[in-house]
Amino acid sequence: MKYDKIDPQLFIKNRKNFASHMKPNSLAVFNSNDVYPISADSTMPFEQQRDLFYLSGVDQEASVLMLFPDCPNENFREILFVTETNAHIAVWEGEKLTKKAATDTSGVATIYWLQDLEKVLFEMTSYADTFYINTNEHYRANVETETREDRFTKWLLAKYPAHSVAKSNPILQRLRAVKDPIELALMQQACDITEKGFRRLLNFTKPGVWEYEIEAELLHEFIRNRSKGFAYTPIIAAGNNANVLHYIENNRQCKNGDLILLDVAAEYANYSSDLTRTIPVSGKFSDRQKTVYNAVNRVKKEATNMLLPGTLWKEYHVEVGKIMTSELLKLGLLDKADVQNEDKNWPAYKQYFMHGTSHHIGLDTHDYGLLHEPMQANNVFTVEPGIYIPKEGFGIRLEDDVVIQEKGTPFNLMGNIPIEADEIEEIMQG
Repeated sequence: MKYDKIDPQLFIKNRKNFASHMKPNSLAVFNSNDVYPISADSTMPFEQQRDLFYLSGVDQEASVLMLFPDCPNENFREILFVTETNAHIAVWEGEKLTKKAATDTSGVATIYWLQDLEKVLFEMTSYADTFYINTNEHYRANVETETREDRFTKWLLAKYPAHSVAKSNPILQRLRAVKDPIELALMQQACDITEKGFRRLLNFTKPGVWEYEIEAELLHEFIRNRSKGFAYTPIIAAGNNANVLHYIENNRQCKNGDLILLDVAAEYANYSSDLTRTIPVSGKFSDRQKTVYNAVNRVKKEATNMLLPGTLWKEYHVEVGKIMTSELLKLGLLDKADVQNEDKNWPAYKQYFMHGTSHHIGLDTHDYGLLHEPMQANNVFTVEPGIYIPKEGFGIRLEDDVVIQEKGTPFNLMGNIPIEADEIEEIMQG
């Protein structure tokens, strides 16, 4: 791994918190992700299943974690299974976790080779009444591929049909949404790497540059700072491309007078950051561009101040919509009749700002969190309003990642990244 070793106390604490929510005499199982094939002998870069990583810190394939806090055999209350490594694997694939390294990484004392899983599980099942299975129930999930976890769950329930079944996901939704100080430090590091990339491209961007060249500059800076690269597929959208919300082609030349919407950010240690900035190719906004930019920035600042413990996500978005409506009226993009005659299910402002303002962020860019429950301290949210005007040939979105505090305004993990229009112009023209 490129990242520095993470303190295993994080994973010890996470397992303890998860176990405290389990039913009596229950056994929870978590599998790593597959290495997904492309074709022939090619594979996609490995990405660890985030729940397994959250509970163990293990970042390699073919790994399984079992938690059984009530097991009479104390050695079976936490077990980690990893693939047995050998000299051949070390030469051809690189070093894998030894039993000692697995313990050092995770804090789990009992380590078995994966080949022993069925035998050990058989012994554990005689003590257990309930299996906790791990399913992806994120509100945006749309999974068509059968995962290693899915296959294991099918096998487990077919082999042991008399056991009751419970779900891990509701527990993880709550736990993962509230960040530990170690997690916040890792997210801060991801944001700091993102800052370096953004400052680099401010000095690089000029008329004639191509979107993919900007992407290359960012990737260079991210990797040289111990990131794997982008936390999500980068959006580098010049001119009217900014009005395509998930534009990822990044193949257009940036021209004088264009704005570039940059939704680009680094990961670090599997933790995401999520940044959006909009900059002028020439280094200077037009008067109209700056007026709209400042309107978006005002909405962002007011929205950020509303992220407080007890706030409900749905009500928050309604209030942000009111703030955006006021700005759009000032910009002449809406008039009073548009607002008076609006469809309450699709308010008038949605013509220019059609997406949500905030989402949880953490191990996933769109992280776990139960949106019907009130916000809590140490939730981390994005704040990302935008105004998109195809008729004028540009769109503007601004986004930071903020940590909700017990009292007062949220802490901005991206507070050092330039955002004011005048500051961006000054850096680009300096």
